[in-house]
Amino acid sequence: MSHKKKKRETEEGRLVIGDCCWEMAQLQSDSVDLIFADPPYNLQLSGELLRPNNQSRVAGVADDWDKFENFAAYDAFTRAWLTEARRVLKDTGSLWVIGTYHNIHRIGTALQDLGFWLLNDVVWRKSNPMPNFRGRRFTNAQETLIWCAKGEAHKGYTFNYEAMKSLNEDLQMRSDWLLPLCTGAERIKKDGRKAHPTQKPEALLRRVILSASKPGDVVLDPFLGSGTTAVVAKQLGRRWIGIEQSAEYATIAATRLAKITPLDCVDLETMKPKRGEPRVPFGNLLERGLIAPGETLYDRMKKVKARVRADGSLAHGPLTGSIHRIGALAQGAQACNGWTYWYVADEKGDLTSIDNLRDLVRKELY
Repeated sequence: MSHKKKKRETEEGRLVIGDCCWEMAQLQSDSVDLIFADPPYNLQLSGELLRPNNQSRVAGVADDWDKFENFAAYDAFTRAWLTEARRVLKDTGSLWVIGTYHNIHRIGTALQDLGFWLLNDVVWRKSNPMPNFRGRRFTNAQETLIWCAKGEAHKGYTFNYEAMKSLNEDLQMRSDWLLPLCTGAERIKKDGRKAHPTQKPEALLRRVILSASKPGDVVLDPFLGSGTTAVVAKQLGRRWIGIEQSAEYATIAATRLAKITPLDCVDLETMKPKRGEPRVPFGNLLERGLIAPGETLYDRMKKVKARVRADGSLAHGPLTGSIHRIGALAQGAQACNGWTYWYVADEKGDLTSIDNLRDLVRKELY
């Protein structure tokens, strides 16, 4: 195909119309922080699929971009675009790819063969899936996302664990995500029909981008389609590059993007990991006068006591040691996070976690 391309650039991003492999080859190596890819499914459809009334056609994927001569041709295409994706990805970056049972297993093999390191597979459980009209199979109610780092040795990828936990009511985010298909006002239509057959919901991309990138990072989508990745990236203050071979789809994406206003910087702040915050030794709480030598610490149920010594160590009967060691010994455990185990009581006997006192000290350090 012709590689003449048309670019639409803004300060936040760049929309390019052209072949994804050729266009990625024009990008600098190690220049992208996050890649989200929604490649052709290679559905191998033959004939029309009708609803039970045998009159209305199901609007599936029947476009030329989803047709390949055979599996070998699809595999060659997959390896070509993944090779370029790995080249442009930073050592600290990561890649997400989504697919159905038709293609995701072939893509997974290619990912591993090319040296990517698989971190998770995430199941997108559709709360409103299209039924199986022929009644010959289970309702196909999921798609699979594979999340991977550039290689086994590349451990510095971004994962905003605390942000995902906050999004999930302070529980660890699981790898099965229950989200609806794109419907209602979010679904882009043309002449009353779907403008793009596989438009992804913004909620799905929001989780991907929030979990695996930071504000200002560069997000690449080599199969931009109707533009959801770029739309969410722009909202969340990420820079973006979208590649789309169809001028019609690119126009839809550009129209959506023109309506988006990025969030204010203050609204882009996410929960910070404890390990990324300034280190505060327990002794600092004594030095700041937040805890006094000789004071008693308690567990949450006030069943375990320990006295604070002048050097920041604890005494529990004949046992002495750090807040972590004494917390573990008091429970008969191998290890203990003393910051979340110990509490200090006020004059009324109400308990306050020493971790909250540590946060007060941290605020002085920013």
